[in-house]
Amino acid sequence: MKKQKFTYEKSGVNINAADNFVKFISNISSNNKGKKKFKNIGGFGSITDIPGNLKSPKIVACTDGVGTKVEIANTLNKYDSIGIDLVAMSVNDLIVQGAKPLIFLDYISINKIDLKKLKSILKGVVKGCKISNCELVGGETAEMPGTYEKGKFDIAGFAVGIVDEKKILHKKNIKKNDLVLAIPSNGIHSNGYSLVRYILNKNKINLKNNKFLKKELIKPTKIYVKEVLNLINNNLIKGCANITGGGIADNIKRIIPDGMIADIDLNKIKTKKIFKWLKKNNIEDKEMLKTFNCGIGFCLIVNPKNLNKIQKNFTKEFKPYVIGKIVKGKNKVKFNGKIDWS
Repeated sequence: MKKQKFTYEKSGVNINAADNFVKFISNISSNNKGKKKFKNIGGFGSITDIPGNLKSPKIVACTDGVGTKVEIANTLNKYDSIGIDLVAMSVNDLIVQGAKPLIFLDYISINKIDLKKLKSILKGVVKGCKISNCELVGGETAEMPGTYEKGKFDIAGFAVGIVDEKKILHKKNIKKNDLVLAIPSNGIHSNGYSLVRYILNKNKINLKNNKFLKKELIKPTKIYVKEVLNLINNNLIKGCANITGGGIADNIKRIIPDGMIADIDLNKIKTKKIFKWLKKNNIEDKEMLKTFNCGIGFCLIVNPKNLNKIQKNFTKEFKPYVIGKIVKGKNKVKFNGKIDWS
């Protein structure tokens, strides 16, 4: 009896398909205009230039994913926006340090190479990098049969930025009577989706047939790089926080110095329709605030005299507004009042 020959492809891994995806990435590079090019695709590592105009450059690195928002993409069979989410989740963290995003790498793990799906995801990553003015220098695609169910995948992103030492945002510069500003989110962004999906399941909601939820739940995370870096370059802010997992309190407290409190008036928060829908599903205010951004995508700590200059840097939709101020005390964050969910 002739012995059966075993191959990598018989185990579920198709190297040829992966190679075709690499060629697709290289083709995107050749079609792009400007200086930002994929110079290292297919190599073992990615090489990029370090800006030479900084006197004391510091490297800042971040990594994140988009959580179970990938399941929303799977449900809707729509993958061209979660790549933007992926970039946003890392670059929005970089700018909190005062850093300019330089390079980005992605990691995609999937049960079986699906070129159509992967190309769609990558197009979103490219768009996110363009918005952030950073360079996609490489990544990794892992075909993992037996680890993921049919059609399932996960994505992760890795961003590196650079900041001049004198431009790093230090919490020690935050003082009493500084203002806490909220920059609006454009929706849920990429946190809290396990609870969102739990609600959809419990209420037996067919997402494909719900026009409002279909649009809101796949909407990509707002990228704040351009506006916030402009403020940093003009010395207009003292600190900032990306409002992600843990909500407003957990993220703001990370930048508040000891002996100070961000005293936040919940009555002033301008929430959005999607959060009002979530609130109607028997979620307590405390749970809403620690799970979702509730309409605030990013926070700034500023000197009151800079408020007008800061607001002029934003479009009407994302114009920052005052939600609190810095006072002396313990515990770093205090909430007053109540969000109006009506």
